[in-house]
Amino acid sequence: MYAIKESSTNQLNKNIAINKCPVTYTLSKIGGRWKALILYHLIGGTRRYGELKKALPAITEKMLIQSLKELEMDQLVHREVKPVVPPHVSYNLTEAGNALQPILMAMAAWGIEYANTEDPSGRCMI
Repeated sequence: MYAIKESSTNQLNKNIAINKCPVTYTLSKIGGRWKALILYHLIGGTRRYGELKKALPAITEKMLIQSLKELEMDQLVHREVKPVVPPHVSYNLTEAGNALQPILMAMAAWGIEYANTEDPSGRCMI
């Protein structure tokens, strides 16, 4: 990886956009290829890591772990580890994560209507 120069014009503009624009702020939390899909699959309730991996077979282990950590740091997902062998880790939405449900459902409805997909059911099986 490379170091990000915090004083660069690009970084300053990015910070201004995130702090001043609620749309940019929201996208910074749920944007990217996988975060919204992970949140979408957690709407149904608590899921174990393996269940999320099966629901999103195209995601790599690294990306799933990284995305879950970022969602946890942003307090959208709660991670619960039970002290058993083998480890039992489950994920569910926090209050802030649950507040995104209408947004995610609206995104799904828009996609069903306007996307040219092979699966009109609205399921996110990527």
